[in-house]
Amino acid sequence: MNTMLECVLAVLSTTPERWQRLVSTLPGELLTRPPAAGEWSARSCLQHLVDAERVLFPVRFRALLAGQDFSDFDPNEPHPDLATQTPEQLAAAFAQHRQESLVLIQQVKDEDLERTVQHPKFGTVTLAEFLHTWAAHDLNHTIQAERALMQPFILGCGPWNFFFRDHEISAPDKEV
Repeated sequence: MNTMLECVLAVLSTTPERWQRLVSTLPGELLTRPPAAGEWSARSCLQHLVDAERVLFPVRFRALLAGQDFSDFDPNEPHPDLATQTPEQLAAAFAQHRQESLVLIQQVKDEDLERTVQHPKFGTVTLAEFLHTWAAHDLNHTIQAERALMQPFILGCGPWNFFFRDHEISAPDKEV
């Protein structure tokens, strides 16, 4: 198996466990707290990952293997069914959908990585680029969530807050 593909699988296989650990140990108030007005809370990031895992990535993956061009995707489209789920339910749904996706990805052969389709905004894209994006997307939103979780702690760390300036989001709020 291709080294890049192994790395993608490694990232994608660890993300559900990271989320399950976060939601099973952190208080709901911290998970739902947005770091600033208009920013996503950790829970919002998880909702987005669940949505992408059920209606975006596997759908596009299958389309790419079938040589079918991508349709557009709106990440801000509301999904009321996800809004009513607890963080634990979201993490469980994410893990289930991800397991199904991993089965799909494990079928990829090295020669599949150069398959191409048309993306509505980016033009010609390859399966390799798509898989890189999937892994980066996971890491991006998990980091975004962890950054949201950091904010009340940064506010409360006094003189040490200098060490966290790179992660600080300007939002006056209370510390934990």
